[in-house]
Amino acid sequence: MPVRKSTTVKTNIYGQRGGTKLMSSMVLRYMSKFRPTVILENKSTKDAMRTMGPAKVNVPSPDKYLKKHSKEPKLTERSQCSKEVRNTCTVRKPPVPTRSDRPVMGLSSRRDFIKTAAAVPVKPPPTSVDTSKGHKQLLENSGLIPKYIKKKDYGEVPEYLQQRKEEERRAYEEYKTLVREERERAAMKKMSDETRQTILEGLKKNWDQLHQEYQGLSVIIDTMTKKAHKEHLEASMKQLETDISFLERFKTVYVPKD
Repeated sequence: MPVRKSTTVKTNIYGQRGGTKLMSSMVLRYMSKFRPTVILENKSTKDAMRTMGPAKVNVPSPDKYLKKHSKEPKLTERSQCSKEVRNTCTVRKPPVPTRSDRPVMGLSSRRDFIKTAAAVPVKPPPTSVDTSKGHKQLLENSGLIPKYIKKKDYGEVPEYLQQRKEEERRAYEEYKTLVREERERAAMKKMSDETRQTILEGLKKNWDQLHQEYQGLSVIIDTMTKKAHKEHLEASMKQLETDISFLERFKTVYVPKD
């Protein structure tokens, strides 16, 4: 950028009072050479935008109104020549065999056709959409295919339920056997008439002895010992009378085995 040199201008003033001499100096500032161009460009831009909006706008034609899908990107159309070029084959195919041609016999190959067939891509399994939002699952597990009713053991009781039922039956049989043994062990047996008669005669004999002893008590009972002995004899005699009455009343009596 050009730089101007500073110049000093000296002025002598004569004819002033007192004969004084005054000197003044002036320093010029830096100024760019592109200043006029910038001022001109700024002025031209402002002049063009003095009104509201751009001064000159190309008004669209009424025939070219906005249409549907007009602003979407369009794919290039396939031409007939491109299709022909794509299908062009550079290698010539072998000719079709005639009726008189016979295939070559006796050829063998080590190729494993099972593995080759397994390598072929398998079709995706069929699916079932069960919600309005597009959730899908395998058709086999959706319950729409009746695969369980076609099983061989469909409708039969499972083996583990049969084993559980057999265990319960065995446990119940063991419980019934134990209860029967306990009942037989604690069962009552019928007393024979001879035994009942013998017991009855023994009870009567004991009652006669106690009654004879009771009759031999003194008339005056003035001590605690005599009173206690009298009460004991009365209680024993009463108990014997109850037993004798029971055996005479019931002809059939059951007693424990042990």
